[in-house]
Amino acid sequence: MLHRWALAVQPRNTLNNLQKTANYGVMTAADFTAPLAGIPLPPVERWNPASCGDSDMRIAADGVWFHQGVRIARPELVRLFAGLLRKDEGGYVLVTPAEKLSILVEDAPFLAVTLDRSGSGEDQVLTFTTNVGDSVVLDADHGLRVADGIPYLHVRRGLEAKMARNAWYQLADIAVPRGAAQGVWSAGQFFELGAA
Repeated sequence: MLHRWALAVQPRNTLNNLQKTANYGVMTAADFTAPLAGIPLPPVERWNPASCGDSDMRIAADGVWFHQGVRIARPELVRLFAGLLRKDEGGYVLVTPAEKLSILVEDAPFLAVTLDRSGSGEDQVLTFTTNVGDSVVLDADHGLRVADGIPYLHVRRGLEAKMARNAWYQLADIAVPRGAAQGVWSAGQFFELGAA
């Protein structure tokens, strides 16, 4: 099963994106989503191999991925590893059917980098895109929590995205009061951001 999934994430005509990344070291949300659109995530929640050690990988607080201290610059590799990421009781791990390796996550594994809004008022729907290309609707299954003044969005399987500054400002800009709280509506739910 992993092999079919791994073959599906081989780079597909991403020469322009790779040249841009190599030349400038800058990746946009489009760099992550374009080559991998429509590819399902592997079922890491069903894989339970024995722990094999440490991956010598780290996800920095700003969402940048590193291996052996060197930044991983290829969006396809970051997306591949992000699909293998799982949060266990002991911390974060990268999981395949045969291996489970720990990975250091300094804050949240992902960043919510863009916010799209459709509708208005209580009927609006807020959709976030993460730095690894996940598109997440803020709803009852993908809630929001605020810690130390920073919102975190539930992405999948206990993994969260910290709100990037631009998305946080957009969110704060559309916040409305409700009782003593300030928050936003999305998918028929009210999500508190803080005191009004």
